[in-house]
Amino acid sequence: MPPELKTFVSDRRRELYRSAVIVREASHPITGAESDYDPLMSRLNDASIVMLGEATHGSREFYEERLRITRRLIEEHDFNAVAIEGDWPDAHRVNRYIRGAGDHPDAAAALGGFERFPAWMWRNEESAELVSYLRQHNARYRSEVEQVGFYGLDLYGLFSAIEAVIEYLDEVDPEAAGIARDRYSCFGAFSGDPQSYGQAVTLGVSAPCRRAAVAQLVELRRMAFTLPRDGFAYADERFLAEENARCVTAAEEYYRTMFSDPRGSWNMRDRHMADTLDHLIAHLDRYAGRAKVVVWAHNSHVGDARATEAGRRGELTLGQLARERHGHEAFLVGMTTFDGTVTAARDWGEPPEVREVLPAHAGSVEELLHHVGLDTLLLAPAEGTRAYRELNRAFGERAIGVVYRPETERQSHYLTANPARQFDAIVHVDRTTALTPLETVASWAGGEPPETYPTSL
Repeated sequence: MPPELKTFVSDRRRELYRSAVIVREASHPITGAESDYDPLMSRLNDASIVMLGEATHGSREFYEERLRITRRLIEEHDFNAVAIEGDWPDAHRVNRYIRGAGDHPDAAAALGGFERFPAWMWRNEESAELVSYLRQHNARYRSEVEQVGFYGLDLYGLFSAIEAVIEYLDEVDPEAAGIARDRYSCFGAFSGDPQSYGQAVTLGVSAPCRRAAVAQLVELRRMAFTLPRDGFAYADERFLAEENARCVTAAEEYYRTMFSDPRGSWNMRDRHMADTLDHLIAHLDRYAGRAKVVVWAHNSHVGDARATEAGRRGELTLGQLARERHGHEAFLVGMTTFDGTVTAARDWGEPPEVREVLPAHAGSVEELLHHVGLDTLLLAPAEGTRAYRELNRAFGERAIGVVYRPETERQSHYLTANPARQFDAIVHVDRTTALTPLETVASWAGGEPPETYPTSL
C-alpha cells in the first residue's frame, strides 16, 4: 500500500473511532430489559404522533423493537391508534379483528387481507405478534372508544378499496351501491391490475376513470351528513368507507402518474399517507376524544426528506409533512443495521428469499454505529450535544425495501443523509435476521450462501 494511502486509511480510522467514542457516551444499550426505552419515553411527553422506521422491510428485529416501543406508548402514554405503511382496506380487516369483530380465528387469518405483493411485508410472524397484542389489549375495554385501532395509510390497494366501498354501501344503501358499481365499472377492463390501468391511460389506450372515482367520493361525503349517527363504531365504519373512496381517487392518480413522473408519484404517495394520517387524527379527536398515533413505516418515509439528498431532488416524505403540519407533536425514530440477513425479493413480484445483508459501506452512519460496539442501542442526543454534532453531517445511509440487490448495493440502496436532522432518535441493531413469512416458499426457507413499486420502499 502506498504511504499516502496508508496515511489516509490511518487518519480515517482514527476519526471513525473518535466519533464512535463520542456517540457511545450518548448511547443507551438495548438489552431486553423493561427499562430499555425509558430515555425515549421521557422525550415523548408532548408527542401525539410517533413514527417508527426501519432500514429494511424484512428484518425481524425492527418489528420486535417497534412492538416493544408501541406497547409502552399504548400502556403508558395512551396512544390509541397504530397506522402502518399498508393499504387501508387490508388494515381494516385487522382493525375489526383486534376489536373483537369479524370471524377470523387468529391474527394470521386477520392478516390475510394483505394479498398484494409484497404480502409477506405484513403477513409475517412478527406482525402477527403485534396484532395478537392489540387484540389482547382491546379485550380489556368494552367501549370501542377506549380501544386501540389499526389503520393503513397507503394507496396501492385500488381494487380492494373499490370492493370495500361497495361492500359498505350494500349494507347501508343498496341503491347507492348499484350506482357505485356503475361508476367503478370504468376500472373493470383491467382485471384487478392497477399497473395495467396506469399504462393504458399513459399510452392513450384507455380513458382515465378519475371523474367517476371523484364522483363516488363526493357522494360518500354527502351521505355522511344524511346517514344517522349511532356511536363510535358506526362512525368508524362510515369513516373507513369514505377513506376507501378517497384511496380509490388517490390510487387512480398515482398509477396514472407512476410511469410518466416517478418523482411526482412518490410525492403523491407520501402526501396521501400524510393526508390519511391527518384525517385519522381528526376522526379520533372527534369521536374518541383524543388522537395519539404510532406509525410503522420505512425509514425512507419516516425520516425528514429535507435532511437527505432525496429532499434536494424535490422529494418529500411523510415524516417531513408531519413535522411541517404538527411541529414538535411529531417524533421520528429511525432504525438501522450493519449486516445480517433479510427477507427480500430479487426483483419486483418475485418470491421472498433469505438474503445476506452486506456489511455497511465505509462512510455510512451504519458503519459509525457498528463501531460504537453495542449489539443494539438507542441514540437520541439533544441538539447541541457532542453526539448530535457528530451526527449532524452527511453520511451514507442504507435503505432496503422489498427488493434487495447486493450486487449494485451502492447505487440501488444508498443515499446521503444527515441523521441528526432526519430523525429525532435512532435504534441501531448491529446484526439483524430475516423475518418469517406466514407462508414460506422454497426460496425463502433455503436461504442464500455467504424498492415498493416502482421504488420497492
